[in-house]
Amino acid sequence: MLIGIEEHWVLPELAAAVADRDESLAFNDLGDHQERLRDLGEGRIATMDAQGIDIAVLAQTPPGTQALPEAQAVELSRRANDVAAEAVAAHPDRFRALSTLPMSAPHAAAAELERAAGLGHVGTMVYGRSGDLLLDDPAYDEFFAAAAALRQPVFLHPQLPSAALRDASYRGFDPTTDLALATFGWGWHVDAGLAALRLILRGTFDRHPELQLVLGHWGEVLLFWVDRADSLARVAGLERSVADYLRSNFHITTSGMLNPALLRHALSVTTADRLIFSTDYPFQHPSREEITAFLDEFDSAADRQKFAWGNASALFGIQPSTA
Repeated sequence: MLIGIEEHWVLPELAAAVADRDESLAFNDLGDHQERLRDLGEGRIATMDAQGIDIAVLAQTPPGTQALPEAQAVELSRRANDVAAEAVAAHPDRFRALSTLPMSAPHAAAAELERAAGLGHVGTMVYGRSGDLLLDDPAYDEFFAAAAALRQPVFLHPQLPSAALRDASYRGFDPTTDLALATFGWGWHVDAGLAALRLILRGTFDRHPELQLVLGHWGEVLLFWVDRADSLARVAGLERSVADYLRSNFHITTSGMLNPALLRHALSVTTADRLIFSTDYPFQHPSREEITAFLDEFDSAADRQKFAWGNASALFGIQPSTA
């Protein structure tokens, strides 16, 4: 069995609402991405069959609704969650979904998380910033408390860095290179890793020890700098080391980066119990042969099974009997 937990889709009216707010949406228009993102039916399932993926956990493509004003964010988050729930109901043996939340309206985020959980969503996907409000702001503590109580894992996904940061660090080339540097080439991943580190330093997991976060792209750089990040724990007065939070409150997924060297490093920081398969569809869609070859990199059948479906099943409550 194989479960992919970061398999993107797009709600057309949401894409239209954020079209002039996030340049990275241009990546949705490359090749056949737009067609694949909008397909919540047979075409997507045919691709899953070709790859050998049994269950895809659907997640709204960036930037979600976080770039929108409060009322519009609430409305379109509800709409996205209803549509995703309908897709799961139509294909219950193939799909699950992560909720879309109105994080630009912190007072409404916990309520929509609870409503979406009631619809059957198995977790949520959020981003590190809504306007000028960072995810570790105390305004979101009610949301994190609800996520922990409802056992809804929070997938912290990359997003386009702020305009101020882009001006300071990600411009000076041609427009295409500027955007690539700020997104998939570097900025997305540093930005998401920093958001995760700030949550640790804010004491989020001391207040909510049951809270579980997911980081894509092999931990968004954070796993590769944990030796230095650990020195922050004492300065910030944390109860544990940064590495300990990563091993107990974070799961790490591949986002289609099926590189054995990255697997080896991840296993030097955390354990096979914390690693989960994903393809970052449709931006990556590895072949069945590439996926099989990567699975063979695990040292034991038990660890291979954990990565392929066992950890996702346990974290998101996806029962093997329903697959």
